Order: sequence, then C-alpha cells, then structure tokens
Amino acid sequence: MTTANPLLDFSGLPKFDAIQPEHVGSAIDSLIAEGRALVEQLATATETPSWDNFARKLEDHSEKIGRAWSQVGHMNAVVNSPALREAYNDSLAKLTDYGSDISQDERLYAKFKAIQASAEFANLTPTQQKIINNEVRDFKLGGAELPAEQKARFKVVSEELSKLGSKFEENIMDNTNDFKHLVENLDDLAGIPEDAIQASAEAAKADGKTGYQFSLHFPSYMPVLQYAHNRTLRETLYRAYATRASEFSKPEWDNTPLISDILKLKQEEARMLGFNNYAELSLATKMADTPKQVTEFLDTLAKRAKPYAERDMQELVTYAKQLGIEEMQAWDVAYVSEKLREEKYAFSDQEVKQYFPESKVLAGLFKVTETIFGVQVRKAEAPLWHADAAFYEISDAQNKPIAYFYLDLYARNNKRGGAWMDECITRRKKSNGIELPVAYLTCNFSAPVGGKPALFTHDEVITMFHEFGHGLHHMLTQVDEYGVSGIKGVEWDAMELPSQFMENFCWEWDVLRHMTAHVDTGAQLPRELFDKMVAAKNFQAGMQTVRQIEFSLFDMRLHGEFDPHGKKTALDLIEEVRDEVAVVRPPKWNRFPNSFSHIFAGGYAAGYYSYKWAEVLSADAYSLFEEMGTLSAEAGTRFKNEVLARGGSRPAMESFVAFRGREPSMDALLRHNGMA
Repeated sequence: MTTANPLLDFSGLPKFDAIQPEHVGSAIDSLIAEGRALVEQLATATETPSWDNFARKLEDHSEKIGRAWSQVGHMNAVVNSPALREAYNDSLAKLTDYGSDISQDERLYAKFKAIQASAEFANLTPTQQKIINNEVRDFKLGGAELPAEQKARFKVVSEELSKLGSKFEENIMDNTNDFKHLVENLDDLAGIPEDAIQASAEAAKADGKTGYQFSLHFPSYMPVLQYAHNRTLRETLYRAYATRASEFSKPEWDNTPLISDILKLKQEEARMLGFNNYAELSLATKMADTPKQVTEFLDTLAKRAKPYAERDMQELVTYAKQLGIEEMQAWDVAYVSEKLREEKYAFSDQEVKQYFPESKVLAGLFKVTETIFGVQVRKAEAPLWHADAAFYEISDAQNKPIAYFYLDLYARNNKRGGAWMDECITRRKKSNGIELPVAYLTCNFSAPVGGKPALFTHDEVITMFHEFGHGLHHMLTQVDEYGVSGIKGVEWDAMELPSQFMENFCWEWDVLRHMTAHVDTGAQLPRELFDKMVAAKNFQAGMQTVRQIEFSLFDMRLHGEFDPHGKKTALDLIEEVRDEVAVVRPPKWNRFPNSFSHIFAGGYAAGYYSYKWAEVLSADAYSLFEEMGTLSAEAGTRFKNEVLARGGSRPAMESFVAFRGREPSMDALLRHNGMA
C-alpha cells in the first residue's frame, strides 16, 4: 500500500521525483514513534528471546529507518537547499536521540546477551551469530553498560557530535559555493585548457557577467592550479581553497571552534567507555588492534617512501628554477609537476583527457565488471533527483536482475564535493523473496561543455572505478541478513579493498584501449601514449605516499595522543607531523584541518589510515590477476565469492585469506608504486 508520504513507501525504489523537504520531518517522526513502540513491545515480552521473535524484528525496523534516511541524506548531499538542510538537521537530531536510546537500552542489551549465551545460538547460521556478536559489542560501545547518570551525558555527547559533524560539512559547502573569481582578460588565462576556459565563460554568463568565472569546485579549481601560467591567479585560488571554513572566511563558516569541540567530545565519549582515547575506541571495530600497530605500520611505510619523496621534491625544485620560479610555493607544485611530467614523458593530462568521453569510460567499466564477475550492466528507468543523474540495472548470467545503482557524475552548486558510494537499499531475505540491493554512486567531474560530451582525466577514470568497486561490494553481496549484508559490518579498514582493487584495471592496456575514443576523431588511445602514461604512473609516487601518511598520522595522533584541552592546537600537531614525514610544506596560513571532512564529518576519525592499510590488501589481491590473467573470470569468481559476496558476515582477514590463500604482504603495494 502506498502512502501520501513518499519516504514511507517501501514498496520499491525511492520516489525521488516526489520527495519534498516537508516530507522529511513527518516520515522520520512516524518511523521513530513506530520504533519506540516496537522496542517497548520487545523489551517487555516475556517469551525467551530468539532470532525470529526478537533480533529479526528489531532489524526489520532498523532497515525501514535506514532506507528512508538514506534518501534524505543523499538528497541533502546532492541537491542541497535551505529548506532541505533545515529538515535534515531537525530529523538528524531526533534520529541521534532515538539511536542513543536504543543503544543504551539495558533490556534490549540483556536479550541480545541472552541469545548469545543460549543453546539456540549454536543453531543459528554463522551470519546470524556474527550479527548477534556485533550487536552485543555495539551495545557496549553505545553506552548500555554505563550508570544512569553517565548515560544521560553520553547521549548529549552523541547528539552534539552528530550536529557538529553536519555543521562542519555545511560550512565547507557554503564557503565553496560562495567563492567566485572573475577574470576579465583572456590573456590572463594562458595555459589553461580550452574546455576549462569555456566552462568558466559559461559560468560567468550564467551569473550575468562578462569574462571568465572560476570557483573552488574541483573541475574549475584544478585546471587553474595545474595549467595557468598566471602565478597570481594560481595563488588567489589556492589561498581561497586552502583557507576554506577557517578564520579567513566568514565567521559563521569557521570550523576552528568545531574542531576543538569535536575532539573534546570524542575524548570524553571514549573515556566514558573505558578507553584511554578515541583512537582506541575507533579501532574496537576495525582490523587493526591498537593505535601503536597503526602508527608502526605508517612509520614503516614512511621509512620506505620518504627517500623516494625527497628525490621527487628535489627534482621538482630544480625544475621550477628552469621555469623561472626561484622559490617554489604550494600554488606552484601542481603547475611545475605538470610541466615536468610533460617534459619527462612527453604528454599532458589534457591530451589524455580527449580520449576519455563519458560514454566510452562507462562502457569500459561495465565491460570489465561483466567479464570478471559474470554479470551484465544496462541502463534502466527510475525517478531521479536531477536531470544529470541516471539509473542502471545489474543482472546475472541468466539475465535475472540482482542489483541496481544510481549515477550522479558532475559537479554543481549545492552538491557536496568529492566522490562516494552510499547504500540506498540493502540486500536481505524477506518473506516474499530477496530484496535487491541499490547503491548511489556520486562524483564531481566536469559536466559536458560546448556541445561536446563530458571528458574525464585518467585520474577521474580511476575515481570512477574506485567508487564502482565500493558499489560492487554493496551490490554483489550474497548475504541474506541485513546486519552484515553488502558493506554492513565490514571493518572500516577493509572497506577500501574492493574500491582500490578496481583501480588497477585502469592501468591495463587490454582494458583501457577499449574504453577510449578521441572526442574529435574517434581514434583509440595510441599505444605509444598509453606506454608514456604507464612510465609516468609512479611519477611522484613517493610524494603522494608521504602525503597520505601525513594525513593518516595526523588523524591517528589527533585522536590518540593529542590533548584537546591543552595549549597545542590541531594546526600545531599537523606541523609536527609534517616535520617528520612531509616534503611539501604549505604556507603557515594553510588551514587544511578545517576542511578535512573525512575525519570530522565523514566517519574516518582515527581511520584515515584505512586507505593505505587497504591498499596493501588490494595490491596483493590484484597480484592474483597478474598471475592468472588481467580479466581472469576464474580469479574474478573467486574474488566475488570470497570477498564481495561475503559482506560483513565474517572477519575481513578471513575473507582475504580465503581468496588469496595466505595473509597479505606489503610487497605488491611497494612494487605497484615503484618503491620495491
């Protein structure tokens, strides 16, 4: 039965063409009221708790709330408006409150523990056992064992953190949307690619201005940093980008006090639960055991990578002098790097981009997926939130649908920056059959300009494959129970395994050549150009690696060793980390932490190391394809069955060993990065 509120219609796909901000509050209020009634009913039931009469019923309701909220959160990220933002934040506060009440309910906790300790537990499937064990752990981490007076404070802390994270992200978005820089003279844009100039002219025209308008959205910002001969223009945009959401922007957008508040609250939360710091709490649900283990892993990687990074940097400084830049600054790095790469390898990013029109890239991505995983991908119809979005179906070898996904590829105002995959609907078994998984795949690439198709840089192609890897983890699951289906229940530091694994195919000639056609001539990417790209693949790999280590160490120390009540600031800490590992030193006014939304608003707190941790897993996983053949269906089937299909139903290390036949080694990663 459909209802008047599209967010309460669970009969099929979301009604994105019907959802309005005014639907949000009433839908969430209704679902919370239903949830509270169910909790009372289950908590006071006198029958012995079991999977069917207790755990599954809670999970069913959790799925409904998750599904409705995912639609709201998604629209808030991709078609943000003042009304939607207000509705989102109001309901976020209510949901956090509701979630805190559930996770602190001793009656529910006691029933999960009773199932865990019962004779029935042995008769549950391993997947169901994993869910019960996860629930018992999560109740502990949710404050269920705290004394009453601490529970109230714990709840306040959770709600405040949720509010601050949302505000942190909004400040970055508002600052990014607000910045516009108009250039009147075409001569000042020398070096910038034609399509980027055309896009800037169209942006100015859309704003009723004459000239060329640039923004801090990546497709507008990056070509200036990478190609503009005009050093002042590069500095202007870099300064605006590097000081977003700081004291150099509007006071109401300054994230500095939010950083301090978030860190204090996270430390308080961790200590209430008996941990020394938030890093320990964060790792309680990850593959890595202790902050020390993570720090040692990062230090080992830094020792291997830093000599390469220093060599990269020295080469850059020397080359900058040839370009007349005596003292290279942060806004020169991308420009000098691009010029050096063009000279060393005789090609530019811009030249490569002409061979990657959107339609060919998507066809190539789907072809790889179809070949190694034995599925088919085709376009389908569904209500959408924006004209730029699209919808697709994945079916099995028998042409039976097994999953769906939405694709929203272009940057625009009122859309959060970056690229991500999120869950729309999670696969699970219901009384009337299997509910199929649905994913959101979102990027911020350049839109089509001047009547030509959208063209992607090779880096953007890699990003596309990366996010699709996350999507496959969600969509190709074979787990029937909601709590560990797809990416649910997967340790955070293993989450990047499928995404980084998929990136490897972007460096294979047999894959890449079939997904290219020059935008003007239709010609395939020449082998000679591909060979140059491969030769340049590890260009500045040392610098890129230590940059990731810098962010990871900063994050781990911030949540592990840093005293948020002390005199030292987050900025002081990142400078200390840079003293140890960085080779590129940004100016003192750079405010990187203020826009580091991964750790302050995106769930990566004391978890940013996951990118490097999972890169070890993904490089080693891909080495089996190097042994068996790039598009080996046999290796693909193994990866699908042992990693993707299993979701969070068993520890990630078990899935990796089942696939690879042994524990992971760092060797493949170092070899792939030219640092063996």
